[in-house]
Amino acid sequence: MAFGVKIVKSEDKIVAWSRIVFVWAGTIALLVGACALRTWSNSVPSARTVTVSAEGMAVVVPNLATVSFSVISEGASATAIQGENTKKMNTAIAIIKGFAIDDKDIKTSAYNLSPRYAYEQKTGKSRIDGYQITQTVTVKVRNLDDAGKIVGQLPAAGINQISGPDFSVENMDAFLHGAREEAFDKAYAKAKELARLAGAGVGRVVTFSESSGSNYPRPMYMKAEMGMGGDASSVPQFEAGSDEARVTVSVTYELR
Repeated sequence: MAFGVKIVKSEDKIVAWSRIVFVWAGTIALLVGACALRTWSNSVPSARTVTVSAEGMAVVVPNLATVSFSVISEGASATAIQGENTKKMNTAIAIIKGFAIDDKDIKTSAYNLSPRYAYEQKTGKSRIDGYQITQTVTVKVRNLDDAGKIVGQLPAAGINQISGPDFSVENMDAFLHGAREEAFDKAYAKAKELARLAGAGVGRVVTFSESSGSNYPRPMYMKAEMGMGGDASSVPQFEAGSDEARVTVSVTYELR
């Protein structure tokens, strides 16, 4: 009885396994390519889009008043005017703290001591004939009703230059959030209307941009050294007013 014996050479096994590996590698490459193509296609803007712009607005009421005040002293002795200036400023700061203002809201923003020169015609030279010292403190007043009271009392302490109050808003994002939502709602409504007129529907957002801004009430200025507000019993009436915070968005939607 005869038996057939099939001999498989090692070279044939290598060829067979190579084919299997190539098949699997090709399959994986196709899957990866398909995923990449899908991702790329999703990132490419649709050929049919509509771009709209809209604005949202929120009323802004200032909740912070910033006041800057200075003591300017002049004299022949730098030491003497420094002592005089320090005494006046310390008295002013005590007045400020009497309104329960936190230390973190009181800041020395400038301190400058400089010589004062005089020109002598006989010698044709300049010489020092005195000194000037300026110390400035900036205060954040969170109770706006106290702004006028503070400014009204400072001149009696020896303050001879006052600037402010400068009204502003802390945590502006709280106001812009509502304005932003309003702007996007308006943009979507506008896009829907345009799409309806074109016989299409509104799809996903392709891209968008935003710009924001607001105009605060202008600061009021007074200078006690000019005879304005020098009476400590005089309490200036400051009006913080209000303004509008605006957010403008530009949104591109896909049409479907």
